[in-house]
Amino acid sequence: MAPRLGVNIDHVATIRQARGGNEPDPVWAAVVAEVGGADGITVHLREDRRHIQDRDLRLLRETVKVRLNLESSIDPAIVAIALETRPDQITFVPERRAEVTTEGGLDVIGQRDRVREAVERCHAANLEVSLFIDPDPEQVRASAALGVRAIELHTGRYADAHGEAERHHELAALTQAGQVAVALGLNLHAGHGLNYQNVGPVAQIEKMIELNIGHSIVSRAVFVGLERAVREMKGCLDRSRIVRFD
Repeated sequence: MAPRLGVNIDHVATIRQARGGNEPDPVWAAVVAEVGGADGITVHLREDRRHIQDRDLRLLRETVKVRLNLESSIDPAIVAIALETRPDQITFVPERRAEVTTEGGLDVIGQRDRVREAVERCHAANLEVSLFIDPDPEQVRASAALGVRAIELHTGRYADAHGEAERHHELAALTQAGQVAVALGLNLHAGHGLNYQNVGPVAQIEKMIELNIGHSIVSRAVFVGLERAVREMKGCLDRSRIVRFD
């Protein structure tokens, strides 16, 4: 079975915020993405509210019919919003105000106590938790020790790899981390920098359940529309079941 596709609509909100107006509306984008076959909608409510706003999250919770995945820092104030909104999944990610986009995985080992506190708050409220981490087996093991249901492997280094040798090296790292996750009973997710050209090999990692993709889909939507862009990405995932990428 192909991994489910979570469509990240943050970049729709980024376009809206560039003019400070009301359009394009990421809530409407979520509707169109669902029509295109999205299995989930992903949004990142950042502490500086640079794109997704609190209003967006509230309306998305009321309107999204598929899985709603909220990416969040472990900041207690943002966690409190997650507890109130109750997404289907909360994915804890690292966050720096100066970064253009998420630059790496959450350091579960280095921030174990803070991550544990955020995870325990969500578990107490019966919220499903995933941790966005680098493809490092030790980070996977540290995540499993916190009792989370899933981990999402950061695919940025794979996406940015130059040349076949480097790409295969990064894919091997993702595969190894994925094997550790599955052996520990974790659901395996991945995302960041994936596009129509490079997604196939990641989709074929054994037991890959979910891929979260945003920028490439929204970029493609500029030319062909969001519904078609989502359908095309779903097609890439479906083809990964029958075409080997070696």
